[in-house]
Amino acid sequence: MNDGVQNRPDADTLDAITLEVLRNALQSVAEEMGAVLRNTAFSPNIKERMDASCAIFDAKGELVAQAEHVPVHLGSMLVAMRKILATIHADDPEGLQPGDVVVVNEPYIAGAHLPDITLLAPIYAGTERIGYVANRAHHADVGGMEPGSMPGRSIEVFQEGVIIPPVRLYRSGELVRDVMTLVIANVRTQDERRGDLNAQLSSLRTGERRINEIITRHGKGTVVRGFGAIQDYAERRIRRRIADLPDGTYYSKDQLDDDGVSDEPVEIHLAVIIKDDTMVLDFAGTAPIREGNINGVAPMVYSSAFYAIKTFTDPEVPVNGGTFRPIDVRIPTTCFLDAQHPSAVCAANTETTNRVCDTVLRAAAQIAPDETVAGSQGTMNLIGIGGIDPRNGQPYAYIETIAGGQGGRPWGDGSDGVQCTMTNTMNTPIEALEISYPLRVERYEFRPGSGGDGQHRGGLGVERSIRALGHNARVSLSSERRKFAPYGLHGGNDGERGANAYVDADGNEHALPGKTSHTLADQEIVVVRTPGGGGWGRPDKRSQKARDKDAHDERM
Repeated sequence: MNDGVQNRPDADTLDAITLEVLRNALQSVAEEMGAVLRNTAFSPNIKERMDASCAIFDAKGELVAQAEHVPVHLGSMLVAMRKILATIHADDPEGLQPGDVVVVNEPYIAGAHLPDITLLAPIYAGTERIGYVANRAHHADVGGMEPGSMPGRSIEVFQEGVIIPPVRLYRSGELVRDVMTLVIANVRTQDERRGDLNAQLSSLRTGERRINEIITRHGKGTVVRGFGAIQDYAERRIRRRIADLPDGTYYSKDQLDDDGVSDEPVEIHLAVIIKDDTMVLDFAGTAPIREGNINGVAPMVYSSAFYAIKTFTDPEVPVNGGTFRPIDVRIPTTCFLDAQHPSAVCAANTETTNRVCDTVLRAAAQIAPDETVAGSQGTMNLIGIGGIDPRNGQPYAYIETIAGGQGGRPWGDGSDGVQCTMTNTMNTPIEALEISYPLRVERYEFRPGSGGDGQHRGGLGVERSIRALGHNARVSLSSERRKFAPYGLHGGNDGERGANAYVDADGNEHALPGKTSHTLADQEIVVVRTPGGGGWGRPDKRSQKARDKDAHDERM
């Protein structure tokens, strides 16, 4: 026994079987944390859509295991965790103690927009702190100038919600009521926020408990050594795959439609440099910081880059701190991908991350052309609706990202109406939406012909139309690919661009910008038409059998 925790005699020997058992056990813990979070959450955005992610870190803040949740959450946490811990330790060199829980959403530390609130807690084996459990959940409202905290035209972070630096929400197992009171006082839907934060806490406690069960079973020494061995294994795998890629420098660029304030496109430039078993991603030449809310912070960029690289190198490699050791991401400090306080950032999580991913994949099409998909919808099509519910006189906030078309793939057509690249959430079922909010879904269907033609067609976008019932509702939209279409590859056609609109009480449709906020009067409808995916390969190579099926399925 050591510090009250069983330490097996063979703890210093970590064979391949033990390593794999530990790796899967830890990933299962992260998955269970996600299940607990979803099953105990209050908001439809978490309990229906699972807009949340869970992960396990070692004592240094390096990622050990994660569930297959939301890529934009997980990749940014991988990078941001060390900064969060450094901030905590600067104020308290002793760090987190048993029973402590930290809450944070400050973008320039946590690496996400304000609605993504992160909770983390230490894992103790006896008296030794061996790691951390963490989760990140998108809260439907965290204050700010618009319901849903995703204003279409914010120009500084203060307009986007309450800012929470890394502070203890629980200390030694006891709620720090002043902190909870301060946070809850700054949001519109207070009971829902308190319920979702409690769900995050339940998730952390589940993770702590399960990891201690693993320690009891295998011994502290084995588990701690396993943390490092799991990362080293992932590093070896990704290095082998990079070494198989052709050395060279590959250039690509893409652009966001605008920043929500100016109509000027916002360019992203990238050079991918491969040498032996290493890869450099250099974003030199990228546009400077913008007035609107598409400014990213570095962890967001890392999350996009890591996701894209994984897709064309080794999709099955475990994701942890070792996976991306061979990859150097260089972001100029003056560009909009490394914004500093108080730049507006809310749309970066949903839109900029997708465009960074597209830019990396455009380079990948030169590096591994037979393993890279055409452009997917390239946006999360985020919609937020809020107001006063006429049924009970209480504030409400609905938030959702809407699916679109996946790009055509080397081995087949892109999927229709799915969440692509940086998100991995589900839709809010119509029944759940209409029960929870004073809204009615008027239309929810695929957009025929929206996928780009090709040897392998792009997937179809969707149309989702929502009517306000019995009240004036404030709508916020954060969307992309309204001006520049998802790109085809290897001769495939581009996908159809998205479009937003509202329909007035007389049935007249009026166009809305990609990033905006708008008031719907009673019975008016907001319409979101999402982009289709680009086609892969020349259309003349598509088989007649496939075209007959297109006609039958009304995809053309």
